[in-house]
Amino acid sequence: MNQHLTLNLPHSITLTVKREDLLHPFVSGNKFRKLKYNLLEAINQNKSGLLTFGGAYSNHIAAVAYAAKEAGMRSIGVIRGDELADKILENPTLKFAQECGMQFEFVSREEYRNKSEEVYLEQLQNRFDDCFIIPEGGTNALAIKGCEEILTQDDAAFDYVCCAVGTAGTISGIINSALPHQKVLGFPALKGDFLQDEIRIFVENKNWELLTDYHFGGYGKVTAELIVFINQFFEDTGVLLDPIYTGKMFFGVIDLITNNYFPPQSKILLIHTGGLQGIRGMNTLLKKKQLPLINGYV
Repeated sequence: MNQHLTLNLPHSITLTVKREDLLHPFVSGNKFRKLKYNLLEAINQNKSGLLTFGGAYSNHIAAVAYAAKEAGMRSIGVIRGDELADKILENPTLKFAQECGMQFEFVSREEYRNKSEEVYLEQLQNRFDDCFIIPEGGTNALAIKGCEEILTQDDAAFDYVCCAVGTAGTISGIINSALPHQKVLGFPALKGDFLQDEIRIFVENKNWELLTDYHFGGYGKVTAELIVFINQFFEDTGVLLDPIYTGKMFFGVIDLITNNYFPPQSKILLIHTGGLQGIRGMNTLLKKKQLPLINGYV
């Protein structure tokens, strides 16, 4: 569903949000897209479960846990941080995943760095026999295929398509399906420029750019300025944003409009990739830091 935003923007620029967050109540946004063909492949291979990787508040972990439950499959989550093993009930994401039946394998941050190594994956495959392994964040060729379905013919009128970037999967699918006249802008939630190379693995088109100045300190980092923006945006539009991905992307787009990045009369489509379940955990951290809380998430 596309939702036009009625905002007082300069130069007759229009903003429209593609509400991917409304696709599914628990497997929302890009996670729904990424898991669609991975889940079908796991079923085709007669696998009994899904095994994947993630951090303490991972949207991907929550989505895989629920998707596996819905499909009648078991799920295993390899979780970064062995200190979290006795903190499941304090963590809304892990608690939800456990309630969906996910079995956890808590590992040290050092071991977690092996998550893409073939030898390590073979060890996990042997240990958790008959599981279909999905990478951290869900990004692989099957995920790209799913994300290529985000844009439809109804989106042909837009000049720019904007999305948050984590593991490069979502933006790669969007780049592949964007029309020649459209430019895709990615807003990385992580510091650094390494995602350029990750994206080039999956795409051939040149109609894209990463804007790397809106990470607010890096992955999982937020500031009072960002929280104030998210709360004000919700009050103005009724659209709730998450602080890890979409909040930073929307902030960046508004800032670019203010600084005349876009030509007059540009039609901009913003992809809302979901991730709202992480707000509960973020509010817990914000409260400890005595920062403003994110409003609107029940």
